Amino acid sequence: MFANGITLFNCANIKKLPFKGWGTYFMVVIITGASKGIGRAVAEKFAASGNTLVLCARNFVLLQAVADELAEKYTNSTIGVKAVDISIKEDVIAFGNWAQQTAGIADVVINNAAYFTGSSIHGEEDGLLDEMLATNLGGAYHLTRTLLPAMMERKSGHIFNICSVASLKGSANGGSYSISKFALHGFTKNLLEEMKPYGIKVTGVYPGAVYTESWHGSGVQPETMIQPNDIAELIYTAAQLSPQACVEEIIIKPL
Repeated sequence: MFANGITLFNCANIKKLPFKGWGTYFMVVIITGASKGIGRAVAEKFAASGNTLVLCARNFVLLQAVADELAEKYTNSTIGVKAVDISIKEDVIAFGNWAQQTAGIADVVINNAAYFTGSSIHGEEDGLLDEMLATNLGGAYHLTRTLLPAMMERKSGHIFNICSVASLKGSANGGSYSISKFALHGFTKNLLEEMKPYGIKVTGVYPGAVYTESWHGSGVQPETMIQPNDIAELIYTAAQLSPQACVEEIIIKPL
């Protein structure tokens, strides 16, 4: 427990957290790929409102640094972190179960973790498609399936899948990345229809080029690209709407 009242917990130090729930405007928010980029920006946006965050990423050192920084800035939030390789089914399921046991039923789930490799279908390395599908689709699929039973029983919640404009249109440099994002788009659309009877919202987020760490040193000017905070603002706003209002798609491109 930090002096400012923030509880940080990780896989070696699990603390039971009070479930805040819809009735108090505080939410349990689960975010994958939260150590940088869009995931980090979304984590900060929800932390600023005093929510309970459960964050994962592959690099625990970077993730813990994010949690420490947010803990210092937002003293009404509770932040939990765990290192997870989102491409490994068993690890994802274990993370989902752990998140529910320690923080409570998820109010908002943001399936953000993914990686990009530009390639062509005819020229890319053998096995790349399997890797892309395991990370960019499998992580969201298995985490969502783990969290859904409790959310369905409660009949509320909101799931955001961070897709891409590459989910909607092919490109010569898309290769397996684009294929995996098309698959995530299909998962999102099917899930949306399945969850309507349970009062669970599903939103697909389709950003164009976003200026994240992967662009640093590339020579690309940040002002020509979408900022991670832009995505965070849109997701946060969509999560605040009345129970009967659902933003099904968010498409955002650089002007």
